[in-house]
Amino acid sequence: MYNILISGYYGFNNIGDESILRTVIDNLREKLPDIDITVLSQDPAQTSAKYGVKAARRMSLWDIFRSVLHCDLLLSGGGSLLQDATSARSILYYLFILRLAQLMGKKTFIYSQGIGPISDPKNRRLTASTLRRTSGIVVRDAKSRDLLLEIGVPEHLIHVTADPVIRVKKADPSMGLTILEQEGCPRKEGVLTVGWAVKARRRDPLFLKEIEKAILWLREEYGAESVLIPFFHSEDLGVCEAIANDLDGHVGCLRQKYLSEETLSIIGCMDVLVGIRLHSLIYAAVMGVPMIGISYDPKVDSFLSSIQQPTLCSVEEFSLEKFQAAFRETMARREDIRQTVALCLDGLIAKLDRNEELIRDIMEQSK
Repeated sequence: MYNILISGYYGFNNIGDESILRTVIDNLREKLPDIDITVLSQDPAQTSAKYGVKAARRMSLWDIFRSVLHCDLLLSGGGSLLQDATSARSILYYLFILRLAQLMGKKTFIYSQGIGPISDPKNRRLTASTLRRTSGIVVRDAKSRDLLLEIGVPEHLIHVTADPVIRVKKADPSMGLTILEQEGCPRKEGVLTVGWAVKARRRDPLFLKEIEKAILWLREEYGAESVLIPFFHSEDLGVCEAIANDLDGHVGCLRQKYLSEETLSIIGCMDVLVGIRLHSLIYAAVMGVPMIGISYDPKVDSFLSSIQQPTLCSVEEFSLEKFQAAFRETMARREDIRQTVALCLDGLIAKLDRNEELIRDIMEQSK
Protein backbone atom coordinates (compact mmCIF):
# COMPACT_ATOMS: atom_id res chain seq x y z
CA MET A 1 0.00 0.00 0.00
CA TYR A 2 1.37 3.42 -1.02
CA ASN A 3 0.50 6.21 1.41
CA ILE A 4 -0.32 9.67 0.00
CA LEU A 5 -0.76 12.71 2.25
CA ILE A 6 -2.66 15.67 0.75
CA SER A 7 -2.03 19.22 1.99
CA GLY A 8 -4.26 22.13 1.01
CA TYR A 9 -7.03 24.50 2.08
CA TYR A 10 -9.46 21.76 3.04
CA GLY A 11 -12.18 21.48 5.66
CA PHE A 12 -13.27 25.14 5.46
CA ASN A 13 -16.46 24.54 3.42
CA ASN A 14 -15.09 26.53 0.49
CA ILE A 15 -16.86 24.99 -2.50
CA GLY A 16 -13.93 25.61 -4.84
CA ASP A 17 -11.35 23.93 -2.61
CA GLU A 18 -13.68 21.08 -1.69
CA SER A 19 -14.29 20.50 -5.41
CA ILE A 20 -10.53 20.34 -5.93
CA LEU A 21 -10.19 17.75 -3.17
CA ARG A 22 -13.05 15.66 -4.57
CA THR A 23 -11.57 15.54 -8.08
CA VAL A 24 -8.02 14.89 -6.81
CA ILE A 25 -9.15 11.97 -4.63
CA ASP A 26 -11.41 10.50 -7.33
CA ASN A 27 -8.70 10.61 -9.98
CA LEU A 28 -5.97 9.24 -7.74
CA ARG A 29 -8.21 6.29 -6.87
CA GLU A 30 -9.28 5.75 -10.47
CA LYS A 31 -5.80 5.78 -11.97
CA LEU A 32 -3.47 4.55 -9.22
CA PRO A 33 -3.84 1.12 -7.58
CA ASP A 34 -3.19 0.28 -3.94
CA ILE A 35 -3.08 3.77 -2.45
CA ASP A 36 -4.13 4.98 0.97
CA ILE A 37 -5.02 8.69 1.27
CA THR A 38 -4.80 11.01 4.27
CA VAL A 39 -5.87 14.67 4.14
CA LEU A 40 -4.76 17.54 6.38
CA SER A 41 -8.04 19.29 7.16
CA GLN A 42 -9.58 22.02 9.31
CA ASP A 43 -12.43 19.59 10.01
CA PRO A 44 -10.98 16.05 9.92
CA ALA A 45 -14.23 14.30 10.90
CA GLN A 46 -16.18 15.96 8.10
CA THR A 47 -13.43 15.37 5.53
CA SER A 48 -13.09 11.72 6.48
CA ALA A 49 -16.84 11.09 6.29
CA LYS A 50 -17.31 13.04 3.07
CA TYR A 51 -14.48 11.51 1.02
CA GLY A 52 -13.83 8.16 2.67
CA VAL A 53 -10.23 9.02 3.57
CA LYS A 54 -8.17 9.35 6.72
CA ALA A 55 -7.87 12.94 7.94
CA ALA A 56 -5.73 14.84 10.43
CA ARG A 57 -5.81 18.32 11.97
CA ARG A 58 -4.03 20.73 9.66
CA MET A 59 -2.97 23.11 12.45
CA SER A 60 -1.75 20.47 14.91
CA LEU A 61 2.03 20.09 14.80
CA TRP A 62 1.72 16.58 16.22
CA ASP A 63 -0.86 15.54 13.60
CA ILE A 64 1.25 17.04 10.81
CA PHE A 65 4.43 15.34 12.01
CA ARG A 66 2.73 11.97 12.48
CA SER A 67 0.98 12.17 9.08
CA VAL A 68 4.19 13.10 7.27
CA LEU A 69 6.09 10.36 9.09
CA HIS A 70 3.66 7.69 7.83
CA CYS A 71 3.34 8.91 4.23
CA ASP A 72 5.35 7.91 1.17
CA LEU A 73 4.40 10.99 -0.86
CA LEU A 74 3.25 14.46 0.17
CA LEU A 75 0.92 15.93 -2.44
CA SER A 76 0.53 19.72 -2.16
CA GLY A 77 -2.49 21.14 -3.91
CA GLY A 78 -4.39 22.09 -5.79
CA GLY A 79 -5.59 25.64 -5.49
CA SER A 80 -3.58 28.81 -4.96
CA LEU A 81 -1.49 27.75 -1.99
CA LEU A 82 1.90 29.27 -2.79
CA GLN A 83 1.09 32.98 -2.84
CA ASP A 84 1.51 35.84 -0.38
CA ALA A 85 -1.21 38.19 -1.65
CA THR A 86 -4.01 37.13 0.73
CA SER A 87 -1.85 36.25 3.75
CA ALA A 88 1.80 36.51 4.74
CA ARG A 89 1.51 33.33 6.83
CA SER A 90 -0.29 31.08 4.34
CA ILE A 91 2.67 30.51 2.01
CA LEU A 92 4.96 29.81 4.98
CA TYR A 93 2.55 27.17 6.28
CA TYR A 94 2.51 25.24 3.00
CA LEU A 95 6.26 25.59 2.48
CA PHE A 96 6.85 24.36 6.04
CA ILE A 97 4.92 21.16 5.38
CA LEU A 98 6.80 20.59 2.12
CA ARG A 99 10.20 21.17 3.76
CA LEU A 100 9.31 18.96 6.72
CA ALA A 101 8.46 16.11 4.36
CA GLN A 102 11.68 16.63 2.42
CA LEU A 103 13.77 16.67 5.61
CA MET A 104 12.09 13.41 6.64
CA GLY A 105 13.09 11.82 3.33
CA LYS A 106 9.62 11.83 1.78
CA LYS A 107 8.79 12.47 -1.86
CA THR A 108 6.92 15.72 -2.53
CA PHE A 109 4.73 16.71 -5.47
CA ILE A 110 2.91 19.90 -6.50
CA TYR A 111 -0.53 19.00 -7.91
CA SER A 112 -2.08 21.40 -10.47
CA GLN A 113 -1.48 24.49 -8.38
CA GLY A 114 -1.79 28.12 -9.31
CA ILE A 115 1.44 29.78 -8.16
CA GLY A 116 1.68 33.41 -7.12
CA PRO A 117 1.70 36.24 -6.78
CA ILE A 118 4.76 36.02 -4.52
CA SER A 119 5.99 39.52 -3.72
CA ASP A 120 8.23 39.16 -0.67
CA PRO A 121 11.84 38.39 -1.74
CA LYS A 122 12.27 35.97 1.19
CA ASN A 123 9.15 34.06 0.15
CA ARG A 124 10.40 33.87 -3.43
CA ARG A 125 13.73 32.41 -2.28
CA LEU A 126 12.05 29.95 0.09
CA THR A 127 9.61 28.82 -2.60
CA ALA A 128 12.37 28.29 -5.15
CA SER A 129 14.63 26.35 -2.77
CA THR A 130 11.73 24.14 -1.61
CA LEU A 131 10.32 23.40 -5.06
CA ARG A 132 13.76 22.52 -6.47
CA ARG A 133 13.68 19.55 -4.07
CA THR A 134 10.30 18.23 -5.25
CA SER A 135 9.85 15.15 -7.41
CA GLY A 136 7.51 16.96 -9.77
CA ILE A 137 5.60 20.20 -10.23
CA VAL A 138 2.32 20.51 -12.10
CA VAL A 139 0.81 23.99 -12.41
CA ARG A 140 -2.58 24.95 -13.77
CA ASP A 141 -1.53 27.78 -16.09
CA ALA A 142 1.38 29.27 -18.02
CA LYS A 143 1.62 32.30 -15.71
CA SER A 144 2.41 29.99 -12.80
CA ARG A 145 5.14 28.30 -14.85
CA ASP A 146 6.61 31.66 -15.84
CA LEU A 147 6.75 32.79 -12.21
CA LEU A 148 8.52 29.60 -11.15
CA LEU A 149 11.07 30.02 -13.92
CA GLU A 150 11.57 33.65 -12.89
CA ILE A 151 12.42 32.71 -9.29
CA GLY A 152 14.81 29.95 -10.35
CA VAL A 153 12.90 26.64 -10.43
CA PRO A 154 14.36 24.35 -13.14
CA GLU A 155 12.19 24.10 -16.25
CA HIS A 156 12.45 20.31 -16.48
CA LEU A 157 10.52 19.95 -13.21
CA ILE A 158 7.52 22.02 -14.36
CA HIS A 159 4.48 20.76 -16.28
CA VAL A 160 1.48 22.90 -17.26
CA THR A 161 -2.00 21.32 -17.20
CA ALA A 162 -5.22 22.87 -15.83
CA ASP A 163 -7.35 23.32 -12.73
CA PRO A 164 -8.37 19.84 -11.49
CA VAL A 165 -11.99 20.94 -10.94
CA ILE A 166 -12.66 20.82 -14.69
CA ARG A 167 -12.79 17.03 -14.26
CA VAL A 168 -15.77 17.24 -11.92
CA LYS A 169 -18.71 15.14 -13.09
CA LYS A 170 -21.77 17.00 -14.34
CA ALA A 171 -24.62 17.26 -11.84
CA ASP A 172 -28.29 16.45 -12.40
CA PRO A 173 -30.08 19.83 -12.89
CA SER A 174 -33.21 18.52 -11.15
CA MET A 175 -31.42 18.87 -7.81
CA GLY A 176 -30.76 22.55 -8.50
CA LEU A 177 -34.33 23.15 -9.62
CA THR A 178 -35.60 21.75 -6.31
CA ILE A 179 -33.22 23.96 -4.32
CA LEU A 180 -34.20 27.08 -6.26
CA GLU A 181 -37.85 26.30 -5.54
CA GLN A 182 -37.17 25.81 -1.83
CA GLU A 183 -35.21 29.09 -1.67
CA GLY A 184 -38.06 31.05 -3.23
CA CYS A 185 -36.27 31.50 -6.58
CA PRO A 186 -38.11 29.01 -8.81
CA ARG A 187 -37.18 28.72 -12.47
CA LYS A 188 -40.00 30.11 -14.56
CA GLU A 189 -40.62 28.71 -18.01
CA GLY A 190 -39.54 31.12 -20.72
CA VAL A 191 -37.87 33.51 -18.25
CA LEU A 192 -34.13 34.18 -18.54
CA THR A 193 -32.28 33.35 -15.30
CA VAL A 194 -28.85 34.80 -14.53
CA GLY A 195 -26.65 33.57 -11.69
CA TRP A 196 -24.25 35.87 -9.82
CA ALA A 197 -21.26 34.50 -7.86
CA VAL A 198 -20.01 37.61 -6.05
CA LYS A 199 -16.80 37.53 -4.02
CA ALA A 200 -17.19 39.00 -0.54
CA ARG A 201 -13.70 40.40 -0.05
CA ARG A 202 -14.40 43.05 -2.65
CA ARG A 203 -17.00 45.04 -0.70
CA ASP A 204 -16.26 48.18 -2.68
CA PRO A 205 -19.54 50.15 -2.45
CA LEU A 206 -19.10 51.52 -5.98
CA PHE A 207 -18.62 48.02 -7.37
CA LEU A 208 -21.67 46.70 -5.53
CA LYS A 209 -23.79 49.60 -6.77
CA GLU A 210 -22.79 48.78 -10.35
CA ILE A 211 -23.72 45.12 -9.75
CA GLU A 212 -27.12 46.24 -8.48
CA LYS A 213 -27.61 48.47 -11.53
CA ALA A 214 -26.74 45.52 -13.79
CA ILE A 215 -29.28 43.26 -12.06
CA LEU A 216 -32.01 45.89 -12.42
CA TRP A 217 -31.07 46.45 -16.08
CA LEU A 218 -31.38 42.71 -16.79
CA ARG A 219 -34.85 42.77 -15.28
CA GLU A 220 -35.94 45.80 -17.31
CA GLU A 221 -34.25 44.87 -20.61
CA TYR A 222 -34.79 41.10 -20.69
CA GLY A 223 -37.37 40.43 -17.99
CA ALA A 224 -34.59 38.34 -16.43
CA GLU A 225 -34.52 36.88 -12.93
CA SER A 226 -31.17 37.10 -11.12
CA VAL A 227 -30.01 34.74 -8.37
CA LEU A 228 -27.14 35.50 -5.97
CA ILE A 229 -25.09 32.36 -5.26
CA PRO A 230 -22.72 32.52 -2.23
CA PHE A 231 -19.91 30.23 -3.33
CA PHE A 232 -17.91 30.43 -0.09
CA HIS A 233 -20.89 30.56 2.25
CA SER A 234 -19.26 32.04 5.35
CA GLU A 235 -17.61 34.83 3.35
CA ASP A 236 -20.08 35.52 0.56
CA LEU A 237 -23.50 35.29 2.19
CA GLY A 238 -23.25 38.69 3.85
CA VAL A 239 -22.55 40.58 0.64
CA CYS A 240 -25.25 38.61 -1.22
CA GLU A 241 -27.79 39.49 1.46
CA ALA A 242 -26.72 43.14 1.36
CA ILE A 243 -27.39 43.29 -2.40
CA ALA A 244 -30.71 41.46 -1.96
CA ASN A 245 -31.79 43.88 0.76
CA ASP A 246 -30.84 46.90 -1.37
CA LEU A 247 -32.87 45.56 -4.29
CA ASP A 248 -35.85 44.68 -2.10
CA GLY A 249 -37.24 41.60 -3.80
CA HIS A 250 -35.87 42.24 -7.28
CA VAL A 251 -33.21 39.52 -6.93
CA GLY A 252 -33.13 36.00 -5.51
CA CYS A 253 -30.57 35.03 -2.87
CA LEU A 254 -29.60 31.51 -1.81
CA ARG A 255 -29.21 31.62 1.96
CA GLN A 256 -28.55 27.99 2.87
CA LYS A 257 -25.18 26.25 2.69
CA TYR A 258 -24.91 23.70 -0.14
CA LEU A 259 -22.52 20.91 -1.06
CA SER A 260 -20.35 21.24 -4.15
CA GLU A 261 -22.57 18.88 -6.19
CA GLU A 262 -25.65 20.87 -5.23
CA THR A 263 -24.00 24.15 -6.21
CA LEU A 264 -22.87 22.64 -9.50
CA SER A 265 -26.49 21.64 -10.18
CA ILE A 266 -27.74 25.14 -9.26
CA ILE A 267 -25.32 26.74 -11.71
CA GLY A 268 -26.46 24.24 -14.34
CA CYS A 269 -29.95 25.72 -14.01
CA MET A 270 -28.76 29.20 -15.02
CA ASP A 271 -28.95 30.58 -18.56
CA VAL A 272 -25.88 32.77 -17.94
CA LEU A 273 -23.45 32.87 -15.01
CA VAL A 274 -21.71 36.11 -14.00
CA GLY A 275 -18.76 35.01 -11.90
CA ILE A 276 -16.02 36.60 -9.86
CA ARG A 277 -15.01 33.41 -8.06
CA LEU A 278 -12.83 31.20 -10.26
CA HIS A 279 -14.61 27.94 -9.53
CA SER A 280 -18.03 29.39 -10.27
CA LEU A 281 -16.75 30.00 -13.80
CA ILE A 282 -15.32 26.48 -13.97
CA TYR A 283 -18.66 25.06 -12.82
CA ALA A 284 -20.43 27.06 -15.53
CA ALA A 285 -18.02 25.70 -18.14
CA VAL A 286 -18.55 22.11 -16.96
CA MET A 287 -22.35 22.51 -17.00
CA GLY A 288 -22.38 24.17 -20.43
CA VAL A 289 -23.58 27.53 -19.12
CA PRO A 290 -22.27 30.66 -20.92
CA MET A 291 -20.33 32.83 -18.48
CA ILE A 292 -19.18 36.39 -18.01
CA GLY A 293 -16.03 36.58 -15.92
CA ILE A 294 -15.01 39.53 -13.75
CA SER A 295 -11.40 39.27 -12.62
CA TYR A 296 -10.11 39.81 -9.09
CA ASP A 297 -6.97 37.71 -9.66
CA PRO A 298 -4.84 36.64 -12.67
CA LYS A 299 -6.04 33.06 -12.18
CA VAL A 300 -9.49 34.11 -13.42
CA ASP A 301 -8.00 35.61 -16.59
CA SER A 302 -5.85 32.50 -17.12
CA PHE A 303 -8.79 30.12 -16.89
CA LEU A 304 -10.98 32.19 -19.21
CA SER A 305 -8.14 32.39 -21.71
CA SER A 306 -7.71 28.59 -21.57
CA ILE A 307 -11.33 28.13 -22.70
CA GLN A 308 -11.07 30.92 -25.28
CA GLN A 309 -13.37 33.30 -23.43
CA PRO A 310 -12.69 36.98 -22.71
CA THR A 311 -12.46 38.56 -19.27
CA LEU A 312 -15.02 41.33 -19.01
CA CYS A 313 -12.79 43.50 -16.81
CA SER A 314 -11.33 43.67 -13.33
CA VAL A 315 -13.50 44.24 -10.26
CA GLU A 316 -12.19 47.80 -10.06
CA GLU A 317 -13.14 48.53 -13.69
CA PHE A 318 -16.63 47.02 -13.65
CA SER A 319 -19.44 49.28 -14.87
CA LEU A 320 -23.01 48.90 -16.08
CA GLU A 321 -22.01 50.02 -19.58
CA LYS A 322 -19.29 47.37 -19.88
CA PHE A 323 -21.65 44.72 -18.56
CA GLN A 324 -24.42 45.65 -21.00
CA ALA A 325 -22.11 45.23 -24.00
CA ALA A 326 -20.73 41.92 -22.73
CA PHE A 327 -24.17 40.52 -21.90
CA ARG A 328 -25.59 41.36 -25.32
CA GLU A 329 -22.58 39.67 -26.94
CA THR A 330 -22.99 36.61 -24.73
CA MET A 331 -26.68 36.28 -25.57
CA ALA A 332 -25.95 36.55 -29.29
CA ARG A 333 -23.23 33.85 -29.13
CA ARG A 334 -24.59 31.43 -26.52
CA GLU A 335 -24.44 28.31 -28.67
CA ASP A 336 -21.01 29.15 -30.09
CA ILE A 337 -19.73 29.73 -26.56
CA ARG A 338 -21.02 26.34 -25.38
CA GLN A 339 -19.36 24.52 -28.28
CA THR A 340 -16.04 26.34 -27.94
CA VAL A 341 -15.86 25.81 -24.19
CA ALA A 342 -16.73 22.10 -24.50
CA LEU A 343 -13.91 21.53 -27.00
CA CYS A 344 -11.42 23.40 -24.84
CA LEU A 345 -12.42 21.42 -21.73
CA ASP A 346 -11.82 18.13 -23.53
CA GLY A 347 -8.25 19.20 -24.28
CA LEU A 348 -7.61 20.44 -20.75
CA ILE A 349 -8.97 17.26 -19.17
CA ALA A 350 -6.58 15.18 -21.28
CA LYS A 351 -3.67 17.31 -20.02
CA LEU A 352 -4.65 16.73 -16.39
CA ASP A 353 -3.78 13.05 -16.62
CA ARG A 354 -0.15 14.19 -16.46
CA ASN A 355 -0.51 14.48 -12.67
CA GLU A 356 -1.27 10.80 -12.17
CA GLU A 357 1.32 9.76 -14.77
CA LEU A 358 4.05 11.57 -12.86
CA ILE A 359 2.85 10.22 -9.50
CA ARG A 360 2.81 6.69 -10.95
CA ASP A 361 6.44 7.16 -12.02
CA ILE A 362 7.35 8.29 -8.48
CA MET A 363 5.61 5.21 -7.06
CA GLU A 364 7.46 2.92 -9.46
CA GLN A 365 10.81 4.45 -8.54
CA SER A 366 10.09 3.80 -4.86
CA LYS A 367 9.68 0.05 -5.33
